[in-house]
Amino acid sequence: MARADLVLDLVEAERRGDRTRFRALVETLIAEERANQHHLLADRLSEIITTTGERTRAARDEHAAAVRDLVHEVIPGRRLEDLTLRPACRRVLREVIEEQQRSDLLRSYGLEPRNRLLLCGPPGNGKTTVAEAVAAELMLPFYVIRYEGIVSSFLGETASRLDEAFAFVRTRRCVLFFDELDTIAKERADAHETGEIKRVVSTLLLQIDKLPPHVILLAATNHGELLDRAAWRRFQIRVNLDPPSREQATEFLSKLTSRLGGTLGFTPRTLADKLSGASFAELEEFALDVRRRCVLQSPDPDPRNIVRERLEHWRTQAGE
Repeated sequence: MARADLVLDLVEAERRGDRTRFRALVETLIAEERANQHHLLADRLSEIITTTGERTRAARDEHAAAVRDLVHEVIPGRRLEDLTLRPACRRVLREVIEEQQRSDLLRSYGLEPRNRLLLCGPPGNGKTTVAEAVAAELMLPFYVIRYEGIVSSFLGETASRLDEAFAFVRTRRCVLFFDELDTIAKERADAHETGEIKRVVSTLLLQIDKLPPHVILLAATNHGELLDRAAWRRFQIRVNLDPPSREQATEFLSKLTSRLGGTLGFTPRTLADKLSGASFAELEEFALDVRRRCVLQSPDPDPRNIVRERLEHWRTQAGE
């Protein structure tokens, strides 16, 4: 059953002739009906506001297939408690999750929960994992934009595909993730960028502005300096995810040792010192590599010797 305040807002928006507000409220209603498992009603409402005139079943099926090419659903694999984060980062993520979980209370005071976060930092330090964890905590579908489906060499088609992807997510309560946002949100003032890229950025910014609060947008970038300045301003929260400190690396390796079972030959603190400068992803891959060799050398593996060999290989790859 739709909330009374939502119905009243719908009627008021229609009375004022505010089509933009009316559409946004209908999209909120669709998302709530999906969350309540009322899929037939949600699909019917979605069809009404996204179609013009009669469309055949085949055309609708083609549209659904196109959306699957643009947006990919991923099953989150980590919870927030599994991550090793700086206290300030963990606090702000917890705040966003609480705001979404208690959005009705905020709305009773005329407030909306924050829903746009930008994750910055070098690769391998948890941007994608953080986005997955937010979706897992909120128990929401996690959709990832597929650039191979979005980006086209044909003039105007990339912007059109972006519109289609956003139209799909607006009617669902979900988490939407843009990895490497700088791919399509480059600075428009750059004289080397084409007019087509500038149109794509403008389309992206417009669609972000139109996102309802029930869609949580997380975007990641390794090169924040390349982002369009207007894109920066669209995000209410900006979180820096830096390489792990010695303490964070120790905590992360300790959790990994427990999760993988067995031993990694040295204490987590010793390994953290030996792998100084490694990203979280590199630490995890190192630990997995050691465990693989231990398993393959069963029943009498020598973890310390394996670690020494893997360290030599890691340093060679790192160019030391």
